[in-house]
Amino acid sequence: MTSMDLITRINELKQEHRTIILAHNYQLPEIQDIADFTGDSLGLSIQASRTKADTIVFCGVYFMAETAKILSPDKTVIIPEPKAGCPMADMITVEQLKAMKQRYPGVRVLSYVNTSAEIKAESDVCCTSANAVEVLNNMFDEHEPVLFVPDKYLAQYAATKTNRRVIPWQGYCPSHARILPEDIARLKAEHPHAKVLAHPECNGCVLALADEVLSTSGMLRYARDSRAKEFIIATEIGLLYPLQKENPDKYFYPASCLALCRNMKKITLQKLYRALQSMSPEVTLPGHIIRRAQKSLAAMVDQQNCLHAAFNES
Repeated sequence: MTSMDLITRINELKQEHRTIILAHNYQLPEIQDIADFTGDSLGLSIQASRTKADTIVFCGVYFMAETAKILSPDKTVIIPEPKAGCPMADMITVEQLKAMKQRYPGVRVLSYVNTSAEIKAESDVCCTSANAVEVLNNMFDEHEPVLFVPDKYLAQYAATKTNRRVIPWQGYCPSHARILPEDIARLKAEHPHAKVLAHPECNGCVLALADEVLSTSGMLRYARDSRAKEFIIATEIGLLYPLQKENPDKYFYPASCLALCRNMKKITLQKLYRALQSMSPEVTLPGHIIRRAQKSLAAMVDQQNCLHAAFNES
């Protein structure tokens, strides 16, 4: 089938199965274009939990589909490519986390949403790249140690904005780690009026050169609202597509073309079509993992009153 044929059949199957399609901001352009919602991982799962759809097809990496299942346990969750993993999420195991909790008795665990469902279930609170500082400041006492997993760069950045005692796990995102301070310096020399927007998964030397440190959704909002016409974008290069699409009169330069997540590009229109045709592969999680992971997510969002309806009490 041609791409147009695939798009037609995907839309037909979506209606037939009462399905919504979610696409992360780093997905291929054609996947973003066909999605019902695009955005960051937690925001997409929240949106999906509020819909009447029976089935969620998540175009992202595996932990994102798991999060959708945690927030919508009564819905069927499909991921078109189950081998689309996250190297950073894989840098911590439940056994390793339990060992660290034994090493630091009484430590509280703050897990970035870029973790597996099992890690969320072993955590006290979750956070996003956008609210990590707020969660640290509001959810923990000043003197209690906080084990921040798995991203050391997000942990280090958040720690500079708070007086909390943060113990960073030594994980990182390989795509963001490929962005170097010399990349920013070179582009700033070429585009002196450009604003530098950096994701907090970048290393501290890159963040020090940024005008703003923002999540992907934060970058999209900033670019829309800013009077600036040029931007250097220090995150995975997939974000340049929605940035340019929403702001056709502005210019966006990737901080590094090496900041490419191959896992995020594994989902294609053909795989999406096959997933809708077969209603598989389905993401399933044990009930006790869902309930415990819900608690760590709820601890983060209760103060914002935005997710109460997403959780089952049973």
